[in-house]
Amino acid sequence: MATVILVRHGRTTANATGMLAGRTPGVRLDQIGQDQATLTGERLAVIPLVGVVSSPLERCQQTSQLILDRQTGLPATPVEEDLTECDYGQWQGRALSDLAQEELWSVVQSQPSAVVFPGGESMAAMQARSVAAIRRHDAAFEAQHGPGAVWVAVSHGDIIKSILADALGMHLDLFQRINVGPASVSIVRYGTTRPSVYATNTDSGDLSWLGNTLLSVDAPVGGGAGPQTPRTSDA
Repeated sequence: MATVILVRHGRTTANATGMLAGRTPGVRLDQIGQDQATLTGERLAVIPLVGVVSSPLERCQQTSQLILDRQTGLPATPVEEDLTECDYGQWQGRALSDLAQEELWSVVQSQPSAVVFPGGESMAAMQARSVAAIRRHDAAFEAQHGPGAVWVAVSHGDIIKSILADALGMHLDLFQRINVGPASVSIVRYGTTRPSVYATNTDSGDLSWLGNTLLSVDAPVGGGAGPQTPRTSDA
């Protein structure tokens, strides 16, 4: 199968002030977020991407454009509604410090599979739609470009965490163990028998090996030899 790079949008004005933005329109990257997304675009510039797919929200569209700015010949980013932010319902637009006082907060932390946000969607439905969208696009990119295809999906923290949990074979109730920072890069390859997770929550480091290595479907017993070229540090 193809390889998907999951990118969270850069920091936003809402992130900086501790507000749960959800699907609120007009939430955009702040200067730090733009710098983060620019750096991610530079990291991905060494990979000949076959496509970039994005959540429709402004912060993801901005991040996608900063990635596309460093690519050659890629068409405009298609929007995927099923990669949009969780519908937090009545929680949307509220301060995280206030939400932490709600009874539902502890359930979000310990049993996400049981959470239905008031006036919004369940976290289980959020995971189901986002995983299905990623797998659908992944199959389409492989069918068009072959098993060496590498593509990017730009989305949101909880969305990417739920996709990674599925790829890792984790129950949704364990997904809060995963961290996904602004503009971070995570890498998943879907095989015929199972997904393989190659990276989570990275914000630095060389990614050129992704453009030079056809990742194996089977797990190498003993760990294998790794990429043909060494990964260099940004330090």
